[in-house]
Amino acid sequence: MTQPFRLRRTVLRIAVLSALMPLSGLTSAADAPDANALLASTDAIRFPQESFQVDIDIESRQNDGEGADHHRYRVLSKGREDTVVLTMEPASERGQILLMKQRDLWIFMPSVSQPVRLSLAQRLTGQVANGDLARANFTGDYTAKYLREEAMEGKAAHVLELTAVDDGVTYAKVEYWIDAATTRPIKAAFYAISGRLLKTCEYMDYKEMAGAIRPTRLVMTDALKAGNVSVMSYSAMNPRPLPDKLFTKEYLKKLN
Repeated sequence: MTQPFRLRRTVLRIAVLSALMPLSGLTSAADAPDANALLASTDAIRFPQESFQVDIDIESRQNDGEGADHHRYRVLSKGREDTVVLTMEPASERGQILLMKQRDLWIFMPSVSQPVRLSLAQRLTGQVANGDLARANFTGDYTAKYLREEAMEGKAAHVLELTAVDDGVTYAKVEYWIDAATTRPIKAAFYAISGRLLKTCEYMDYKEMAGAIRPTRLVMTDALKAGNVSVMSYSAMNPRPLPDKLFTKEYLKKLN
């Protein structure tokens, strides 16, 4: 085989590979978006940056076919680090209050004189953990790594891996799908420290709330027990000034 023929064959192989690369759907490391900037963008889409109030209804269904369980909460949040969660329904739990200060969480109950310390990972109701309601600060709780780009529901999606900054956050690891065109969250998969998949969450029904287009329905599906699903519906989200004293144990003890 002559040297010119070998050269022509090498050039042809390079040309074919170059033509196929755009069809692969892969994003090279050099072209990958900034993972932490993407994460911050999705946080801003999910909730306002400033102080706000929102009502959250949670409908939970079990695989045993029993009727749905309904809870309603009013969430008051300030600066992503301070949150108060008021239980509105059912009537038997009314008066219970969750207080989150950074990643410290307490529950106040009318029948107990002192607040009780809770874990963010502890289940609140159905498939919803305390941290799902009381803390929505992915940017502060996780370090983001860009994994890949893939097709999701016919659209290009960025996929991030979120690793907990310490063991005090709600989940050890999260796999997170983000719409490449809008940076809106599409789906999340939540993992335990053992690597076991706990549940998935789909972000749905985008509507205008508090001055931006945000997901108004989150569908959480248990990965361990088929048929166990909780649907979180957001309504009446409005920015409002909230005094610092609201986010103190002393003030909330007076409310109870």
